[in-house]
Amino acid sequence: MPLPLLPTSLVGSYAQPDWLIDREKLAGRFPPRTRQKELWRVAEELLPQAWDDATVWAIHEQERAGLDIITDGEMRRESYSNRFATALDGVDMENHGTALDRSGEPVPVPRVVGPITRRHPVQVRDVEFLREHASPEKAIKITVPGPFTMSQQAQDDYYGDPEALAVAYGRAVNGEIKDLFAAGADVVQLDEPYMQARPEKARQYGLKALEAALEGVTGTTALHICFGYAALIHERPQGYNFLPELAGSGVLQISLETAQSELDCKILETLPGKTIILGVLDLSTHAVEEPETVAVRIRRALPYVDASRIIPAPDCGLKYLPREVAFGKMKALAEGARIVREELA
Repeated sequence: MPLPLLPTSLVGSYAQPDWLIDREKLAGRFPPRTRQKELWRVAEELLPQAWDDATVWAIHEQERAGLDIITDGEMRRESYSNRFATALDGVDMENHGTALDRSGEPVPVPRVVGPITRRHPVQVRDVEFLREHASPEKAIKITVPGPFTMSQQAQDDYYGDPEALAVAYGRAVNGEIKDLFAAGADVVQLDEPYMQARPEKARQYGLKALEAALEGVTGTTALHICFGYAALIHERPQGYNFLPELAGSGVLQISLETAQSELDCKILETLPGKTIILGVLDLSTHAVEEPETVAVRIRRALPYVDASRIIPAPDCGLKYLPREVAFGKMKALAEGARIVREELA
């Protein structure tokens, strides 16, 4: 569906309501790789209804703020990756494994004990629900964890080969992506933060896993590569360890942080032809940006990427922000993009 110049979007997640999830517990740990149902404040038998209600609210808040591409806010997820990763066959969820997170700390992870396959669509109803409740004129986006990142968040007791494991995850993601487009998604985004965290392994086999995930896919795909949630990982490098390598990949959109890191946007020249989901909200602070601040951050990219290939967005997910801060930043995003859009017109 037609989008304005500089269409705005979340990267994926929105702030979950306090009545739904224990935000203090959530913020006190790194994103869970296994299921951690104790985070939910709602009785298990009522959770599906609660997730639906929270999703309707998240959709409404995005539209009220003026965003152009709407997500479901990831209300149903304890983390960006664990809901999908723990729904696959080949994983022993009774006896967890251990792996190092991106900070080097050991954490519980899915333990791979057989072939990684997808027994059923995991997020198709999420897309159908999003399409049903978003305004008809709005484009919709859904996110899935990327295969390389899931392979780094697992203990492999079956394949004995990290490339084979990552490619197997890629094939599982491939089936999901195709089903999500068939269900009505306009954009499907793969979240691959570990490509930045572990660039050498990403070069060795991460791109091959991505290729497996995209095989035969014809819809608009995006890839989010980041430095981690700012609420949990406070230090930001000056640039990306893994980025130009994506220029030859099949993804059409690349989601990058530029706000908190003050990234030199000249690096965007290494991604010719890609649409850039441009991070212009700093999520390390609860201060809500002025629209002009957002506009300045958008303008920084214009010498290197045509405005027709820029989608202004937050640096990363808004999951850990207070609700009023998340909404304020989202509104500033829409208003800042409007300023630059009018200048260019």
